[in-house]
Amino acid sequence: MDPRRGKAPRTASKARAATSKASAQGVKGPRQEPSESSSATGAARPNARKRGGVGASGSLRNGTPGSPERLQVRARGARARKAPLDAEDAVEGQAVAAPKLESPAAGPSLPRASSRRRSGARAAGERRPPPEPTEGPGLGPLVSAPGAAPGAWNPRAVLEKLRLRRQEISLAADTVNGVVDRLLRSLKRGDSEFKDVALLRTGSYYEHVKVSAPNEFDIMFKLGVPRIQLEEYRNSGAYYFVKFKRNPKGNPLSPFLEGEILSASKMLCKFRKIIKKEIEDIEDVIVEKKKKGSPAITLLFRKPKEISVDIILALEVNTSWPASTKEGLPIEHWLGTKVRTRLRQQPFYLVPKNAKEGNGFQEETWRLSFSHIEKDILKSHGQSKTCCEINGVKCCRKDCLKLMKYLLEQLKIKFEKRKELEEFCSYHVKTAFFHVCTQESQDSHWHTRDLELCFDDCVTYFLQCLKIEHLEHYFIPGFNLFSRDQIDKISKEFLSQEIEYERNNGFPVFHKC
Repeated sequence: MDPRRGKAPRTASKARAATSKASAQGVKGPRQEPSESSSATGAARPNARKRGGVGASGSLRNGTPGSPERLQVRARGARARKAPLDAEDAVEGQAVAAPKLESPAAGPSLPRASSRRRSGARAAGERRPPPEPTEGPGLGPLVSAPGAAPGAWNPRAVLEKLRLRRQEISLAADTVNGVVDRLLRSLKRGDSEFKDVALLRTGSYYEHVKVSAPNEFDIMFKLGVPRIQLEEYRNSGAYYFVKFKRNPKGNPLSPFLEGEILSASKMLCKFRKIIKKEIEDIEDVIVEKKKKGSPAITLLFRKPKEISVDIILALEVNTSWPASTKEGLPIEHWLGTKVRTRLRQQPFYLVPKNAKEGNGFQEETWRLSFSHIEKDILKSHGQSKTCCEINGVKCCRKDCLKLMKYLLEQLKIKFEKRKELEEFCSYHVKTAFFHVCTQESQDSHWHTRDLELCFDDCVTYFLQCLKIEHLEHYFIPGFNLFSRDQIDKISKEFLSQEIEYERNNGFPVFHKC
């Protein structure tokens, strides 16, 4: 029987009673901040709570030299009883429902013995969950009323705090769009190598999962590049050298060639110069200092409110996706085989993100980008074609992603003076979220009344990825986002311990404004 639907109701008091004695220390006593020595944090903070067989859900195979670690995944279904705990358009594309089949997932399995009941009937003696709070200004505090179990929290109240206000959105969009349109006209002017660029709006704002405030935007300037040849960099699966095939009409990007290779650093440098020159005449907008290895040119708007805009150059490639992506995008049993086929027929993109090479970067490399596909998935995220449409049943998938993003965002703010969280970004929690959606593909799993449970599933999965140091790229299975050459072990342990502390104590970081 599913532990969530068993005879014993899942309540906040039982949830915290199930935690270890070590975890209880974090609830009873004052919060002890981690010392500057990250190696000592393990003793200062309780370990992850036992979740049945979750810890054994993934182990690293002995990888071959030069290739990313591959995760050996336990088959879904055999899940031990879990200790309780812790923007853009209308939906596009028709998700094709498919029967739920047992198949290996791309990471640690969620510890559930069976899927939830689809019918409204409950097990005998099972307590009906409390009614969901009404979203609006009348919501109560983020923590439960006096007398509630320690660590209880109200996810709906957190989401209400994160809800973007229409007036703020309109003001921010108008401010950003005016500057972006001006940049586009400037790039298209004259005989610039970038005269054929077009806009591609991506990122959390356009995916409707932006949290807190409309203060960050991602704008891609895409440029078509026909007749190219990709050469994979060190079997990474994600990074490539770009070469051109013979072009009898001449190559407008020849000034950026380094021998036969299209230099990402040269092209980004020229692109940055054009952007910077145009921005000089715009009041209250500056170009931030270049971050080593980053593909983005970051504009900082100072008025009317501070807004950060990442401008990213992207090469649009209208050929078959690289071989490294063949087993990626595992949505067959979630959104359907036809949807996967349709998405893979779209172009893919290359951004001038350099691969790490020792203590530096290989500046000629480009990295694969599928941000446009991610946006499509989030817009049409249900197995049912009408999930979250006006007349459809609502789910809590996007709410879970927002909470995950906010959790990481708040921890990065809290520890902004430390270096352990510098390498983590919202893309990591989004990737983990996609894997949870793959494992739990049924819409019935994501009912809005089960928001706290579903969020806990996402947290559990992310913690396991940190523990085993393996987070598989959703589109490139051979690329491990948590390998040690990407993020060091101490940083992963630090984030894991901080998330465990938050979960054991009712997410106090959510209470901070």
